Amino acid sequence: MKRVNPLYRFLIFGLLEARSCIFPAVIFLTLAASKLIHIPGLPRYDFILLVCILAQVLMLVFKLETWDEFKVICMFHIIGLLLELYKVHMGSWSYPEAGWSKIGGVPLYSGFMYASVASYICQAWRNMNLRITNWPHAFWTVGISILIYLNFFTHHYLWDIRWWLTLLLAIIFFRTVVHFDVAGKTYRMPMVMSYVLTGFFIWVAENISTFFGAWQYPDQDHVWRIVHIGKISSWFLLVVISIIIVAQLKRVKENEQAADSSAAPLQQQIK
Repeated sequence: MKRVNPLYRFLIFGLLEARSCIFPAVIFLTLAASKLIHIPGLPRYDFILLVCILAQVLMLVFKLETWDEFKVICMFHIIGLLLELYKVHMGSWSYPEAGWSKIGGVPLYSGFMYASVASYICQAWRNMNLRITNWPHAFWTVGISILIYLNFFTHHYLWDIRWWLTLLLAIIFFRTVVHFDVAGKTYRMPMVMSYVLTGFFIWVAENISTFFGAWQYPDQDHVWRIVHIGKISSWFLLVVISIIIVAQLKRVKENEQAADSSAAPLQQQIK
C-alpha cells in the first residue's frame, strides 16, 4: 500500500474543514464587508440578513445542502433566536445598531449564526464520513440536551450547573468515539474531545465576530476586548446540543431507510 505523507493528509483535512465552513465563512465575510462598506438606506443588520438568506438559497440550489439538512438548520435557527431574545433581554450582550429586522432588540440574522454551526456539523459529517460508535441511549442524550438548554435560561435566577452538566456529559459519553476519514485513512477521537475542540474554535470565531461588530458584550462598549475565555464552556455545551440533535436525527433517518429496505423484498413477494 502506498504511504501517504502525513503533511498531505493534514492539508486535505484542512481543505475538508474549509469546505464544511462555507456558511460560517459567508457570515464572516459579510460581517467584515458590512463593517467597511455602508449602503445608503439599508441598515447593516438588514444587509447581513439578506446575504444570509441568499447564501442559504444558493446552498440548496447547488445541492451543497440537502433538504433534510436544511430542516435541521431551521431548527437551530429557532433555538438560537429564542436564546438570543432571552439573553439580550437579560443584558448578557446587545446589538447596538439600528435595523428594520430587529425583534426585541435582536436582529433576525443572529439566528443564522447558530444555523451556521449546524451547517458546519452537517457538512463535516458528509465530507469526512463521520461514524459514531457506542452512542448513548436517546434517554440520556435528549435528557442532557434539555438540561443544558434550560440552564442557559435558569442560571440567571437559580444556580449555574454547567460544571455538573459537564461532568455528567463526560460520564454519558465516556465510551463514545467518533470516526472520520481523511485521504483514505480513518481516524478516531473521543466524542467529548470533539465537543471541546469545536467549542474552542467557535469561541475563536466569536472573537472575530465581535471584532466586526456582530454583537457586543457589556465590557466591549467602548473598546473591543477578547471574549472571556470562560465563554468556551458555553459554546462547548451549545455544541453538545447541536451534535446530539444532528446525530439523533441521522439515526432516525438511518432506521427509517433500514426499515424501508427490509420492507421492499416483502412488498415484491406480495405483488
